Amino acid sequence: MGEFELIARYFQRPQRPLDDGVALGVGDDCALLQPTPGMQWAVSSDMLISGRHFFADVDPRTLGHKALAVNLSDLAACGARPRAFTLALALPEARAEWLQPFAEGLFALADAHGCALIGGDTTRGPLNICITVMGEVPPGQALLRSGAQVGDDVYVSGTLGDAALALQCLQGKAHLPPALLTAARQRLEQPTPRVALGLALCGVATAAADVSDGLLGDLGHILTQSGVGATVEAEIAIKLIAACADNTGSKGQFDTKIPDALALQCVLAGGDDYELVFTAPPARAAAVQAAAQASGTPVTRIGRTEAAGGVRVVDGNGAQLPGPWASFDHFAAPP
Repeated sequence: MGEFELIARYFQRPQRPLDDGVALGVGDDCALLQPTPGMQWAVSSDMLISGRHFFADVDPRTLGHKALAVNLSDLAACGARPRAFTLALALPEARAEWLQPFAEGLFALADAHGCALIGGDTTRGPLNICITVMGEVPPGQALLRSGAQVGDDVYVSGTLGDAALALQCLQGKAHLPPALLTAARQRLEQPTPRVALGLALCGVATAAADVSDGLLGDLGHILTQSGVGATVEAEIAIKLIAACADNTGSKGQFDTKIPDALALQCVLAGGDDYELVFTAPPARAAAVQAAAQASGTPVTRIGRTEAAGGVRVVDGNGAQLPGPWASFDHFAAPP
């Protein structure tokens, strides 16, 4: 099929009532958006490249989901409500059996968050997906990385480390029983953007970031921009990896096939979690839990910010663990 038939068949849909902020969508040289009066735009872009961000044989339906989810996660970290997105897609060839499930996975998540596809580009080339997402936030209420204060508690949402552990298994570097690998792989390939939690944390959290490259690295961005440091409690952090829970679902009973050192490495530096790491004063602990309950998203306090710069990981006795805890870096990692 040709380029414009591809767009019309898989990515152009009739205007819907939930697209009320879209004055003109797919099909023209530019889209036209109508912002809600008094709101600011929040805009973010992410690129996914075959062989770098996902395996070439990944299910296209889950890839469509993840391509948008990683962008919605950025809006969640800012406390912004999703409104619209663009899609730039390079394909080696236009195959209906790939495009149909990819579009289904993409639009299922988009519809769940009221986020309209308003345009983009398609071209022939190595498989590459680039999405730019747009959301709205009231002026002065965006969650930023620069607001953490000394003495704030540090929290994370959901669970961490399962996506990195799945990747280790798929690369033959670790082992999980089939059922646990299936669950961990779902975390890798179909992350849940914490949009509802991000919205609920506005006015509660002092700073936030999404955990894409590893907990300590993304927390480090908050600390650097806020001019503070933090201590993270390893015994709490290691319990966040769901694949290491026993069959009853209780945290902390680790599968003997997974060394604690590997589990902790996945939690602290693994990446691909797309959870939120955020800070809030101890006086707002009840408000944090209320936000978690309202959004249906569990949160865990893992440490506290402090005046001394950097991140320290400590054991149950307060002794610092040596690491290293290097998070993912595209230009430091081998190609």
